[in-house]
Amino acid sequence: MNRLMNTAFAHMILGLVSGLFYREYTKATDTLGMDTQLATLHTHFLALGMIVFLVVLALDALFHLSGRRSFAVFYRTYNIGLLMTVVMQAVRGILTLDGQDPATATAAIPGIAGLGHIVLTVGLVALFVALRAGIKDRAAREDRTPVAA
Repeated sequence: MNRLMNTAFAHMILGLVSGLFYREYTKATDTLGMDTQLATLHTHFLALGMIVFLVVLALDALFHLSGRRSFAVFYRTYNIGLLMTVVMQAVRGILTLDGQDPATATAAIPGIAGLGHIVLTVGLVALFVALRAGIKDRAAREDRTPVAA
């Protein structure tokens, strides 16, 4: 559970730093207020990183998910997928602010971003597998608990 808390905290820091980067980079390049992918980078870290891991922390406390193999798959793949996605989002945003069209700059950018989304999806499916097993185990434990008369 400590690892989940530290992961949520790390995503919070990344979210705050990416928001600061957006603000300072747009000021430095005289593109303040320009709507790019970079503008929502901090939101992705805060919502898909910090908030998701805080919710998973609560679910782990209720259903003991962290000892499951599917949960380990979730943890690794979700973090990798999220980082792939937001790095490509940052690249797109910086290219846009520099006056380039990310869609024509290279096909690798949307391709890697798409892979990031796929890896995120695999992670979420693994979370639901772990959650389903955790709920089933908890229900089985509660069924075996003697009822006080």
